[in-house]
Amino acid sequence: MGSIRLTLACEDYDRTRPLKDGIIKPEGIDLNYLVLSVEEIFWRMMKYEEFDASELSMGAFLTAAARGRRPFVAIPVFPSRTFRHRCIFVNTASGIERPEDLRGKRMGVPEYSMTAAVWLRGLFQHEYGVPPQEIHWVQAGEEHPGRKDRVDFEMPAGVVMENRPDTTLNAMIDTGEIDAMMSPRMPTCFIEGSPRVRRLFPDYKQVEMEYFKKTGLFPIMHVMVIRRAIYDAHPWVAQTLYKAFCKAKDLCMRELYDTNVLRVSLPWTAAEYEETSELMTDDYWPYGLPSNRINLETLHGYLHEQGLIKQKLNLEELFARETLEAFKV
Repeated sequence: MGSIRLTLACEDYDRTRPLKDGIIKPEGIDLNYLVLSVEEIFWRMMKYEEFDASELSMGAFLTAAARGRRPFVAIPVFPSRTFRHRCIFVNTASGIERPEDLRGKRMGVPEYSMTAAVWLRGLFQHEYGVPPQEIHWVQAGEEHPGRKDRVDFEMPAGVVMENRPDTTLNAMIDTGEIDAMMSPRMPTCFIEGSPRVRRLFPDYKQVEMEYFKKTGLFPIMHVMVIRRAIYDAHPWVAQTLYKAFCKAKDLCMRELYDTNVLRVSLPWTAAEYEETSELMTDDYWPYGLPSNRINLETLHGYLHEQGLIKQKLNLEELFARETLEAFKV
């Protein structure tokens, strides 16, 4: 019997590129690696379950599972993780200088339930004492009107949410119609140098490093999932894909610290790698459930605390059991 053909939808990351380019080949799988934006991948996978496997929003995956929708099984590969202090923008006339100044202000968000927003609301509450109920939320598309949440949820008690399908966060932050916004993507007005918009944390790198020193958290944003029908028919696929992703990441990290040539078009990547490793250890982008349990439990706790899920989940049940431990020679 030949290899099975699977279509996997994922962004083009350096840590997954060896799979996209065919340098790493999962045993027994003819992999069709489809590169799309994460927003399109999430929408198509959550709405239509279009792909055999894909990258998926970690928050959306947990929220859907808590509501009884479990068409996917996860493998403990986290292709996207990032600090989000850099993703908060304020209008310069808002009077916001510190996170504590967000109380009573109008905060724009593309999707209230998106993983980045869950992490940031947890940050506001636990690091700065500002719970979600003390912010007036405004939901709108970042650059295009009409964006909606990908998952169904009930708006938590005490949270004020205003939906604005007629405009965009980019327009509202520039005019001051909202005081602040959180967005994984920088708004166009900021990129183009609007004097009316700035980051809440101009020195975000230092702030994010201090956050890691304090909490040990490098926030997980996305997870890899397999359609349950594929997994049920071919359970070996989970372990095989997990191994392939691990090999691809290991190759990426070796090349990232190759001082012979600059593979990334930045002059001090080696110094950045050394600084990051010194702060976060050499394995600063771990895969596997045990190494990521604190991250996952924190996000899980924020979802529950913020009312997006009504009951706690058993995380082990959401991941393919074959990936919870690895074969060792």
